Parts: sequence; structure tokens; C-alpha cells
Amino acid sequence: MAFIRFADRPAFRNPWAEFERIRQGLDELSRTYVDQGKTQSRANVYPALNIYEETDRLIVTAELPGVKAQNLELSIEGETLNLQGKRDNKQSEPGISYHRREIESGSFSRALTLPVKVDAEQIGAKLSNGILTITLMKASAVTPRQIKVSAE
Repeated sequence: MAFIRFADRPAFRNPWAEFERIRQGLDELSRTYVDQGKTQSRANVYPALNIYEETDRLIVTAELPGVKAQNLELSIEGETLNLQGKRDNKQSEPGISYHRREIESGSFSRALTLPVKVDAEQIGAKLSNGILTITLMKASAVTPRQIKVSAE
């Protein structure tokens, strides 16, 4: 029977050390990305939105608190809906010193690929209480039709 001396044992390997090494590498990578002037100001996608479908229309709702209707621009190109806008910056007020600043300001843009074909001539948009509601009527080829079956 072979005896293993304490000095011959392999060093204990911490299973979390590899995760920590990867985390540090990602932190370094993100610092390098920011240092190059290509900062990404928000980890989340803004604005948050919902897309749902009714029998004859597609509805898109987007949360846009603090955004004015005149600062929004909507366009549709093929099957892509583009939403661009700007939230005004309140930082220019004198005597303000922020302790925490989480409400972002500035320009934003989202491009959505629509799940169904829509009629580009029948689109409505309404901004109310910080919620933008976009109503897109489905194209006539996509709208379901009831077919009557006759018996002989």
C-alpha cells in the first residue's frame, strides 16, 4: 500500500476561482470598451414595450414617461417599426447637486420587427400619461376570415 505524504498532495483547487477569473476578465473588457469612448449608457433596452395581437390589429405599447409627443418620431419600413425620441435633460438647473441619478435623459431609438404584415396606411399612435399606444391594422391578407360551409 502506497502512502501519500502531505507534501506530495496536489494543492486544493477552489471551484469558484475560475468564475472569479472570468468575472474579472469581463470587468476589464467592459472598462476597455468604455475607455474607447463607446459607452453604452444603459444595460436595459429603452423604452420598455409590449406587443400584442388582436384579430384585426397589432398593438404596441411603450413606457415613455417624461417624453413629449413633439419629441417622438415613428416610421415604418417594410416589416420594421422604428421608434425614435428624446427625453429633455433637466440637468441645466442651477444649484442642483445629484446624489443619485437613475432617470436617463437624451435620445433613444428602437427598431421592432413586426410579427405580422400590417397596412402601412392604417396606423394610429397616441401618447397618454407616459404610455405610447401604437395601433397597426393587419394587412387584409393576414386578417382571418370566416368561411361558411354549405351542406348538400
